[in-house]
Amino acid sequence: MSAPDPRPPEPPAPAPIPPVPTKQPYVWHLVNSMRYSLSGFAEAFRHEQSFREDLIFVGLMVPLAIILPVNAVSTAVMIASLLLIIVTELLNSAIEWTIEDISPARRPLGKRVKDMASAAVFLAFVNCLIVWAVIIFANWERIKTLEFVRWPPVWIP
Repeated sequence: MSAPDPRPPEPPAPAPIPPVPTKQPYVWHLVNSMRYSLSGFAEAFRHEQSFREDLIFVGLMVPLAIILPVNAVSTAVMIASLLLIIVTELLNSAIEWTIEDISPARRPLGKRVKDMASAAVFLAFVNCLIVWAVIIFANWERIKTLEFVRWPPVWIP
């Protein structure tokens, strides 16, 4: 009688790798991505009161950022700080809905995650406030004259 083989048995062969599905053309991929993004934007607008409030705030502040007598880079930074509020609010809403979908029951960890996401929105507002304050303070000499609100503008003959 022969001695048993000391080697462990070989694992079964892995399943064959399925063929890679053909990708859709780049243009259709881009179109579908845009459609999903707009759908998410519409869902947030439809179901999130705080998102609508943030949109109103941003909608009122963007024209002010554009007409203030600051350079183009400062205007872009001011608008970017406003858009950061919208982005963080979208992420906050997505996190909150995911937590609610996982378990509608109150759970301490779920509350902690929701509070952290809410803190991110708060920090986006603080960031916006600081950016606007620094830019307005740096350009106060031009802003305080209110020349930019005079009608008709100087450049119209």
